[in-house]
Formats: sequence, structure tokens, C-alpha cells
Amino acid sequence: MILLDKDTKCLVQGITGKQGSFHAQQMLDYGTNIIAGTSPGKNRMNFGPITVYDSVEEVKEEMDVNSSIIFVPAPFAKDAAFEAIKHLDLVVIITEHIPVHDSMQIMEYASKNNTTIIGPNTPGIISPGVGKLGIMPTHIFREGNVGIVSRSGTLTYEFANQLTNAGMGQSTCIGIGGDPVVGLDFATVLEKFENDPQTDYMVMIGEIGGNAEEQAAKYIEKNISKPVFAFISGITAPPGKKMGHAGAIIEGESGTAKSKIEALEAAGVKVAERPSQIVNLINEIKY
Repeated sequence: MILLDKDTKCLVQGITGKQGSFHAQQMLDYGTNIIAGTSPGKNRMNFGPITVYDSVEEVKEEMDVNSSIIFVPAPFAKDAAFEAIKHLDLVVIITEHIPVHDSMQIMEYASKNNTTIIGPNTPGIISPGVGKLGIMPTHIFREGNVGIVSRSGTLTYEFANQLTNAGMGQSTCIGIGGDPVVGLDFATVLEKFENDPQTDYMVMIGEIGGNAEEQAAKYIEKNISKPVFAFISGITAPPGKKMGHAGAIIEGESGTAKSKIEALEAAGVKVAERPSQIVNLINEIKY
């Protein structure tokens, strides 16, 4: 597993909101090590077994916490992210519709502080059997040795479900986010999977728009020894049409599904035409 393990001690920013409270309880029920929450003006309020504080700084003064998951609304997400970045090692930003310039400032600040960002506009991260910092439905995941990294939450669930139903579990699943500007990219996650002894296979789920998949293909060709499988959604999308995610827009010949698939196949990646093929592709390598 990567990033989320037994040593992860997390707080939930925006824990008293509708989404924050619902998903905080889901994460607790799954066994995630949530030890605090923040919500300005709700200081010392109790949320189940944990205490709510006004700020991340106050939490850090009283306990050892190293990670955060943010459910704060978009207009306030940058301030929440900056507060977390200043004090913590890992920050998961669930919030969607964050302005691009805010996201750019968040990533710049995170880079200066050596803080890892997942998101924004992400389903989060799950290490089956350990916990999750995210909003994914836990029943479709099981412990195993396949690492999944994806720009799409829904497709993450679909691929995990295909693998689980075939008796293949997952080591860690990460949604990097569908916005034009995000924290972790494909190459960085693939590098972590390459160095993770619990991950034997990698599944990369991309989509049209941007060049993250092409950059990942270059990285895979030079640096990855474990088998990598991929799927690119949006193959029938017309140029100039935004499809689903803010980052999923084709500009001219760049960012098309065709260009991404060609780059990945040239790097030795086996690309599935549809999610239902992934199990057979892995089995071809295994047996």
C-alpha cells in the first residue's frame, strides 16, 4: 500500500457539514484512523468518538496528526488547504469547482512545504483493510496486489469491482482528480507503486484532455518494471467538447484518446478497450 497506512493519523476539515459528517462516519466505520475534526466556531464539539477543533493548528498542538481530508466548500477550500499544508504531510481535497487559480496557488504552496496533495475533485484514496480518506463505496474493494490510479472516481469503482469479482484485490486505489490542475500525477503514483512490495500490477485509468497520460507513458518506458494496464475513456469525444471533468477537453491533436493509447502501447502498456477486459489482461500476464 502507498500513502495511507497504519501510521496515517487523519483529521477531517469541514466535519460538521452535510458531506463532511456523512463521510467522516463512513471512514470511521471502515476503520480509518480519524482522530480529530475541524469546523470554525464549533470548538470542542464532539463528533462521535472524536473532538472538533477550530483549526488545524489547535489539533496539532494537542495530538500527533499527519493527514487531512477536506470537505470545505469551494470558496473556502484554498484557505483550508493552506492551513493543512502548513502543518501536515498528506492532504486530500475532495471539494470540486475550486477555481483553477486557487488550485495553482495550493499546488505551489504544497510544493514549497513538501506536502502531498491528492485532488481536488477526487474520490480520495483507499487501502483495503487499512482505511480510506475519501468517498468511495468500500464494499467493492478487497485486499490484494493491484494498484489503481485514476482520473475518474466512477471508473475507479468499476475497475475495482471487476477485479474484486474475479478474486483480485487492490493494494491502494487513488483518484488523482479530474481538474486541469491537481496534486499527484500518474507518474508519481506509478513510481510509488513500483517501490511498493504489496503492489504487483498497476492499472491506470485516464481520459481525454491534457497530456498526463502521455507523460506517464514516457515515465513507464524508462522507469517501471512491473506490468501496467490502462484504459482511456472518451475515445468518441469530438474535439473542443468538454466531457465530464473540467480537465477533459481536447485541443486540436493534443489530448485525444487515440494519442494517449498510442503513447501507452508504445511504452509496453496493455490498454483495455473496456473495463470488463482488465481481468483477462492481467490473467494473461499471471498465467
